[in-house]
Amino acid sequence: MHIVILITVGDREEGLALGRALVGEGLAACVNIIGGVRSVYRWKGKVEEGDECLLAVKSRKELLGRITARVKELHSYEVPEVIALEIAGGSEEYLDWVTGSTGPS
Repeated sequence: MHIVILITVGDREEGLALGRALVGEGLAACVNIIGGVRSVYRWKGKVEEGDECLLAVKSRKELLGRITARVKELHSYEVPEVIALEIAGGSEEYLDWVTGSTGPS
């Protein structure tokens, strides 16, 4: 099963560092860094706002635990967002590429 993992980061540089680590370690086939995200969220009892980047990480479901652990090691946030969405379908060639570009589980 293939997944897309959503991760928010504080800036582009952190997103690049995290993306390079996940792809370089074979945990992700691709990481898209989407800038210009404005987040409104509740943190420690207060409503906060901030500019962030959103990472869209393409990988395999069986690697989610390792990805989550790696994100927690590298991320600057106390509680980083790591949300996985199962891919219901798509280009067979692309999904084969995702499988071939990620390491063994």
